[in-house]
Amino acid sequence: MDLGGIAQFGGLLWTLLAFVTALSVIVAIHEYGHYIVGRWCGIKAEVFSIGFGPVLVSRMDRHGTRWQLAALPLGGYVKFRGDANAASVGADGQVAAMTAAERETTMTGAKLWKRAATVAAGPVFNFILSILVFAAFVLASGRAIETPVIGAVAELPPGVEFLQEGDEVVSIDGTPVGSLTELNTLAGELTDAETVRYEVLRDGERLEVDASAPFLPLAASVQPRSAAWEVGMRPGDYVLAIDGEPITTFRDMQDRTAAGDGRPMELRVWRPSEARELTLTVVPRRMDLPLPDGGFETRWLMGLSGGLVFESPTEAAGPIEALSYGVSQTLFIVRSSLSALGHIVSGAISTCNLSGPIGIAETSGAAATLGASNFIWFIAVLSTAVGLLNLFPIPVLDGGHLVFHAYEAVRGRPPSDDAVRVLMTLGVALMGALMLFALFNDVMCP
Repeated sequence: MDLGGIAQFGGLLWTLLAFVTALSVIVAIHEYGHYIVGRWCGIKAEVFSIGFGPVLVSRMDRHGTRWQLAALPLGGYVKFRGDANAASVGADGQVAAMTAAERETTMTGAKLWKRAATVAAGPVFNFILSILVFAAFVLASGRAIETPVIGAVAELPPGVEFLQEGDEVVSIDGTPVGSLTELNTLAGELTDAETVRYEVLRDGERLEVDASAPFLPLAASVQPRSAAWEVGMRPGDYVLAIDGEPITTFRDMQDRTAAGDGRPMELRVWRPSEARELTLTVVPRRMDLPLPDGGFETRWLMGLSGGLVFESPTEAAGPIEALSYGVSQTLFIVRSSLSALGHIVSGAISTCNLSGPIGIAETSGAAATLGASNFIWFIAVLSTAVGLLNLFPIPVLDGGHLVFHAYEAVRGRPPSDDAVRVLMTLGVALMGALMLFALFNDVMCP
């Protein structure tokens, strides 16, 4: 029996399940935004569908809307009263025979501001989902306290010593430490150090301890679909050596990777969850990384992210602070996405930075493999991306509809039916071309 084939098939099913789950959640929120704001505006929804094609289950609610789950879970739609199709483009033959009051309950006959609000609600609800998820993470995990106290320490290989949980750091190599911010800043300046001298308060006693620097070659996270991920590296893995040469700091590992210029690298790795060493061969990839100023930097990377080897004790965060973080994180994703797209179009960075459905599905599966919290975080990130994409001024997308509404506001009448049909056809062609290009990237890019 080919057990390897069975395992591969199981992995594919897991990836598809994660992708469909993530997409269904995001689509449901997006379409619910259209539905509920339309209902608030008096526009009646006839169908709310998750998926396309044959209907699997459905029910009619008291507002006259049929809620249904269809066989192809790759999107969804809301069909409002009087719509000629699920894209809400044009009116069916019944609108002309309606009274003025009845036409007010359709997408074609409602006041302009009501139609625009209904269209915009889809992307807005995607952003709201992202903000609430990011805020929930802050509420659940709390915020780090400013006292420079060592929290939980990562599992380290035998022979690698660090401070103990509960130690309060007084100084590092003679430099006083008065807060967690100062501790993090000083730790960031010691990325080349192997060992340092700490002065700590431990059980009320002041001690001097020689121990490892805070930035060790520990994989705090592993980027899904990266070179390291594909050879089996996971968060918590500790890199002991590269090509037989010992590694003592995360900076040392970064420098070795950059100097390798993309050649295969043999890593000796300590995996704490299995209490054993592994030998893995990683081929770093050229990656384009966003910079704080909005630009990009191209580097050779394995896909590992480092961090301090200890956690900081936390305290409860308030709802305003959590929401503020949710908004800032969502805006960061929007800015980074727009910057990446601009750099791709200008040719400043590789087009391989644009992923299609295969890449997104693989990332969904990888995020789900890392646990529920990682998967929920991924859904929030993807929800922001979907909301942003739908605001692009392309016919067939919500942004295209808003452009039509803006034209109507300026000219006092909507675009002609012929113009709308031509623009919609062009929009479908453009989105199809972009989808094919993204699929090409999924298949051809490393």
